[in-house]
Amino acid sequence: MKITDILKSDLYAGKTVFVTGGGSGINLGVAKTYASLGANVGICGRTMEKLEKAAAEIEEYGVKVFFDTADVRDADRLAEIMAKCEEEIGSISTLVCAAAGNFLCPAEQMSPNAFKTVVDIDLLGSFNACKAAHAQLKKTKGDIVFISAGMSYMPYAAQAHVGAAKSGIDNLMRNLALEWGPQGIRSNSIVPGPIEGTEGMKRLAPGELGKKLTSMIPLQRMGQAEDIGNAAAYLSSPLASYVTGTVLIVDGGQNLPGSGPFTMVAMEAMKQARG
Repeated sequence: MKITDILKSDLYAGKTVFVTGGGSGINLGVAKTYASLGANVGICGRTMEKLEKAAAEIEEYGVKVFFDTADVRDADRLAEIMAKCEEEIGSISTLVCAAAGNFLCPAEQMSPNAFKTVVDIDLLGSFNACKAAHAQLKKTKGDIVFISAGMSYMPYAAQAHVGAAKSGIDNLMRNLALEWGPQGIRSNSIVPGPIEGTEGMKRLAPGELGKKLTSMIPLQRMGQAEDIGNAAAYLSSPLASYVTGTVLIVDGGQNLPGSGPFTMVAMEAMKQARG
């Protein structure tokens, strides 16, 4: 079932949604969901080739698209392109902070720079994006959707860097919900489970490992990018007008038994990578 079978296809007509890291994977799926509901979409990322391809796919929904390269760690660059986005397709009404970095690495083998890189992309990058979009969100009485992870509230093996970054994101989300709520800005997080077809799953759980991980998810399937897009579209909609400061878990129940299943698969993936 498509989201447009449930929600009006013009629900976000005249609004602008900006997605950081929107050139691929879950983030592109989220951007497409908003576009399918009539939103104009802005995306940024570090690779122009990916952005051009993603923009062409989003334009198929008949909406305006803005795209430009930016590293979310560069606050000045983010402010520059968000200002350009406002000029070209309208003031941002929804900001999706989705740019992220990840890799499997035991803490004792991780360099300080590797740890810092993930924290800077995920956490500092999210703050930079929120700061750059704040004036526009205040004008539109908009909302922010952060893409978090189960590592934010549960320890995962070989994911100390991600856990620190995502925990910070969820805390930032709540602080902004508190501080910016009086300005009409809502702030929420989504925790995705394993999403089929993404680069992360291709690296973490290829072939039989993917089947093993899927068998340990209560709903017995991996998620689709559309599952996360649907959750984001709900959080930004009038249906969620009184929802702020909330973490919405969209993982098929993956985290209910704890992080043991992920750890089992992650250890095997690292073993295979070492040959």
